[in-house]
Amino acid sequence: MTAEKRTFQAEVSKLLKIVANSLYSEREVFLRELISNASDACDKLRYLALTKPDLTTGDGEFKIKIAADKEAKTLTLSDNGIGMSAEELADNLGTIARSGTEAFVSNLSGDEKKDASLIGQFGVGFYSAFMIADKVEVLTRRAGEEKAHLWTSDGLGEYTIADAEKANRGTIITMHLKDDALEFLEEPRLQHIVKRYSDHIPVPILFISGEEEKPLNEASALWTRSKSEISDEQYKEFYHHAAHAFDDPWLTLHWKAEGVIEYNALLYVPTERPFDLFHPDRKNRVKLYVKRVFITDDCEGLVPEYLRFLRGVIDCEDLPLNVSRELLQRNPVLQKISSAVTKRVLSELQKKAEKEPEEYAKFWDAFGPVMKEGLYSDSGEHKEALLSLVRFRTTESDTLVSLKDYAERMKEGQEAIYYIIGESPEALLNSPHLEGFKAKGVEVLLLSDPIDDFWIQAMFGGYEGKPFKSITRGAADLEKVAGTNVDDKSEDEPEAAAASAEIAPLIASLKLALGDTVKDVRESKRLTDSPVCLIADEGDMDINLERLLRQHKQLEKATPRVLEINAKHAVIKTLAKRVKAGKTGQELEDAAYLLLDQARIMEGEAVPDPKAFARRLAMAMERGMAV
Repeated sequence: MTAEKRTFQAEVSKLLKIVANSLYSEREVFLRELISNASDACDKLRYLALTKPDLTTGDGEFKIKIAADKEAKTLTLSDNGIGMSAEELADNLGTIARSGTEAFVSNLSGDEKKDASLIGQFGVGFYSAFMIADKVEVLTRRAGEEKAHLWTSDGLGEYTIADAEKANRGTIITMHLKDDALEFLEEPRLQHIVKRYSDHIPVPILFISGEEEKPLNEASALWTRSKSEISDEQYKEFYHHAAHAFDDPWLTLHWKAEGVIEYNALLYVPTERPFDLFHPDRKNRVKLYVKRVFITDDCEGLVPEYLRFLRGVIDCEDLPLNVSRELLQRNPVLQKISSAVTKRVLSELQKKAEKEPEEYAKFWDAFGPVMKEGLYSDSGEHKEALLSLVRFRTTESDTLVSLKDYAERMKEGQEAIYYIIGESPEALLNSPHLEGFKAKGVEVLLLSDPIDDFWIQAMFGGYEGKPFKSITRGAADLEKVAGTNVDDKSEDEPEAAAASAEIAPLIASLKLALGDTVKDVRESKRLTDSPVCLIADEGDMDINLERLLRQHKQLEKATPRVLEINAKHAVIKTLAKRVKAGKTGQELEDAAYLLLDQARIMEGEAVPDPKAFARRLAMAMERGMAV
């Protein structure tokens, strides 16, 4: 076919503008990215050849070759991996061929340095070639196919794909260097880059000089080496390769398991969230190898979904090489490896939490919402370990708090771990539901992650026998808790009984006025400053969970709530006096709905009838301002 000219996907065009400005801190990393892609291509073909050995007939030794032509000012990188078809060329080099395309665009901030760091996160490091080249050609032939194809672009918005000739499978990338990038034609410079960034690549990397092939890397799998042989820099660069990331690892775990099941694991916890952390697929990105043969980077069950932020490699000696991915996921050996790896990772996180709590707090801010998914989904094997790792913001602390810390400072008479769920800790701190708890000095967990509504419901046994209790549902249960704050001015029983008797007629009138709009009207034991609040009755769905389900169209209408009133508040006292004096007409009904709407607003909910609310508020202000 003739050369077909195409336009880059819009997201790629944005990406290329970032790259064109040379925003990597060091331009030399382009070579790391291209070598990493070539290594992946070799790994993929090695796996396919297990069941289709004819794909590598006559060329079974995988290699990555680098050649420099100073006269033509071109740098060439080639591999004999799986290669690409014309369709794959368009998908892989014309678009961001991963599920994060939309996320990539939404994450572009306008801050060029931050935007540059996204390149690696989105697995699109190929485009880094345009930092040093004003024209890039990709000649490729997919293994098992006869046709070859040539992809060409200057990185300015368009590319072409044409039929071509290539004797063997694999890919050749030819970069026509810019005048300010000719340093990358020098052998010592290339050797230094490979040694620095790609020494761990298990495929031989060769520099071609005439008929001579000079090895540039050690070409042994890093994870199979002893830890004493590996430098921090090598660990870091392997993380960049395995994760296609540009941040440094927050935690590096490397161990060899021996015994009934043997495997090597080299795993990393990133510093920054991977872009696809909250993608609905929730796939892990840990690569599975069997006897140093790459099998897959999408092995369901290799690590649990709540550890999907992990990056790295697990290499097992006890799995069959020719097993299908479907059978692999049900293999009992894989299940045992997953359990052991999970236990080890959680144990190492616990050590970090105990020894470096400030560093652990950074990890929790990034990955805490994902870790909490395990409290909901884990069958129970690791739930206790997870509970010890969970951290919370609370009403009584400026730093993150563990459940152990919370339990140790529970008040005398306190029988439950109290929590409140909402959109953010800052908003929750202003909730009227907290008033009585603050007065008693009772600490309340502030939960604001979407998963909080679900994992908390699965904690049937609580924590060390102490149940979790929402402060927005059911009775406040504060009577048994000893007051410790100087501001705690609890009334004695006769005074409390008198106050309750004083507002009993008002409660009856409010119930009559509001009807089915509320489930009940009660005196509050949790309010100290606000006149009213809404709560879910015992056994009803928590307010925030119901709101969440309604937002996602999984619940049609709201359940009527209980309106609690503060007998000590001036507004409530005034209304009680008016009811006692027999003034129970339209003014009281308007006041009842104003109080209900005020409670809704404090919950962050919309007023159902804004026009009626505005009318009632205007009339109340008119009466209050009348001379």
